[in-house]
Amino acid sequence: MNELLNSLTHALKLIISLDKEVIQVAFTSFRIASISLFIACMIGIPAGIFISIYNFRFKKLFIGILSSMLAMPTVVIGLFVYSFISRSGPFGEYRLLFTPAAIIIGQVILVFPIIISFVINGISKLDPRFLETMITLGGSKIDILKGVLIEARFILLTSVLAGFGRIIGEVGVSMILGGNIKGFTRTITTAIALESSRGEFVIALALGIILMSIAVILNLAVILIFGSPNRGEI
Repeated sequence: MNELLNSLTHALKLIISLDKEVIQVAFTSFRIASISLFIACMIGIPAGIFISIYNFRFKKLFIGILSSMLAMPTVVIGLFVYSFISRSGPFGEYRLLFTPAAIIIGQVILVFPIIISFVINGISKLDPRFLETMITLGGSKIDILKGVLIEARFILLTSVLAGFGRIIGEVGVSMILGGNIKGFTRTITTAIALESSRGEFVIALALGIILMSIAVILNLAVILIFGSPNRGEI
């Protein structure tokens, strides 16, 4: 027990003193995760709204495929992307492997189904009369998109947080596509795995504390800004 408390104390000291290695890993991880999340949201949110509002052939099949992709292991996505961007792959000439761009590609594929599924489920809970009224009043597609974004703002932000949590906590994509290169592609999760295997538990614990703290802060911010979803607000 004393050993654990000592490790925790030293880990907190590393964070408070802004240890160069810890901050570098954290910054790299959040930078890559933020870019990946932004791209996934720019694609997934409009796509989710479109799928929810409009009917088309094989809509249920498409939604079913998206739902099944939610449980896809990160190592499988990593291997899939690796086969395309490795030297022998069709995009090998671009030398993307073991770069932040490679991790971003894998993370976008990883989080896209989460974003779009959350959006579809959230919009399905809206009052059907809302969309009917928008259409009846002659609202354009842009007007409908803006209205849905405002009306379903809580669930949309929840989808963003869920996507961020999935990205920031994944290991397989970052390890396979990034190579865990110090100062370049080493993220929080890959650094935790590396430091734990080396017996550097204090650094791994410090990074874990940062990871958990960010998740707690983001969730508290959503509750404070939008209130609890149990109020009936979407």
